Amino acid sequence: MPALNEAQGIVAALEALAPLRASGHEVIVVDGGSDDGTPELAHGLCDRVIGAPRGRAVQMNAGARAASGAALLFLHVDTRLPPDADGAIAHSLKSNSWGRFDVRIEGRHPLLKVVACAMNLRSRLTGIATGDQAIFVRRAAFEGYAEIALMEDIAFSKAMKRRGAPARVASRAVTSGRRWESRGVLRTIVLMWRLRLMYFLGAHPDHLARLYRR
Repeated sequence: MPALNEAQGIVAALEALAPLRASGHEVIVVDGGSDDGTPELAHGLCDRVIGAPRGRAVQMNAGARAASGAALLFLHVDTRLPPDADGAIAHSLKSNSWGRFDVRIEGRHPLLKVVACAMNLRSRLTGIATGDQAIFVRRAAFEGYAEIALMEDIAFSKAMKRRGAPARVASRAVTSGRRWESRGVLRTIVLMWRLRLMYFLGAHPDHLARLYRR
């Protein structure tokens, strides 16, 4: 779980993973230099808290190196797994090298349901998964995330597709709609499609990250 200044959400995120820890699964938080007490809040609620340079891809690669399991799951702080997640992942990785969950976006805006349906449909049609969909992979097949400023999940999906299509877990992960609602749902939809189109046309991830932040 990569984290950066997630003091408001890290406790709830890790408490949601307590049943998986109790059944023997390892939870690692990789902090990217928080100054709001995130690492301190995470201690005791996960197996390890480690530090890494800021950047989601860099942090996830550091977590993968520290992990001991035969399967890796990359989970955002504001995403919750369905109750049967570990069994679904184990079953999926018997036949696929990697996979992702369908997603539901939690929030008040009615368009968030449309966004989630579009994400799930796009993944089925293209084999591209995003970080909100809780990507998982066999350790033996994991070659690392491209350490770029943005679109690391798209780059990872494109690389993994050469090994085969992703497994699709139909039981839904639930992710927060805060990103869409804080920026405006329609505005965020347009922005993300614009950034993805620019990426596919060859724009540099550093430039895309500046646009995203702005």
